[in-house]
Amino acid sequence: MNSEELAKYIEATDGISKPWLLMQLRLKKLEERRSTLSSHEYLEEIQQLHQELMSLGEWWKGREEEVF
Repeated sequence: MNSEELAKYIEATDGISKPWLLMQLRLKKLEERRSTLSSHEYLEEIQQLHQELMSLGEWWKGREEEVF
């Protein structure tokens, strides 16, 4: 699935309010741009996404059936 297909899926399933899906979309877009980035730029972006993911906390607690 490419980023465009993933974005359409997120829209179709009302996933815009689900931060874990938006993070997946951002990771997919980064993956698609990887060949245009230097190793340093790619690593910086991965680190930034990791920080943002960690700031989501344990978002799945109590929603396991919905998200897994």
